[in-house]
Amino acid sequence: MKSTLPPHEFKVMRVRECVASNLVDTPQRAYEYWQANIPQSDWYDESKEAFVVLVLNARKRIMGHNLIALGQVDQCWAHPREVFRAVIVAAGKALILMHNHPSGDSAPSEPDIKVTRDMIRAGQLLGITVTDHVIVGKSAACGRDYTSLREYGVFYD
Repeated sequence: MKSTLPPHEFKVMRVRECVASNLVDTPQRAYEYWQANIPQSDWYDESKEAFVVLVLNARKRIMGHNLIALGQVDQCWAHPREVFRAVIVAAGKALILMHNHPSGDSAPSEPDIKVTRDMIRAGQLLGITVTDHVIVGKSAACGRDYTSLREYGVFYD
């Protein structure tokens, strides 16, 4: 028996949308955006890793952010399909990957480095620039509460 239901419309929404005004051209500014927006979200739990994407326009201004995954105490899974979906829907040009380490140590792990390189390659295929991956902690060896994987030397040009 054939269904007679009409086709459905659906709407894809971002978790949080903002006016493209915040220039994010340094890891410090990405960290400041995180501090001002992410911990206040209803879904945020400092005892779990949260993987978030900042969607940027061509001038590196934030168009919005998207929660990709909430993980466990020491891991969080991110797939390029979910990471790039919000950027494509918003017609973004670039993104910044961000996640927290509940331990407070913002030093990158081997899986952090691998996922960053995987996302860089996926972004190259899509024409979307991964500008950085910032890991948020409570303190770092460099005296900051975050680590930029671009500054750490993980990125290649």
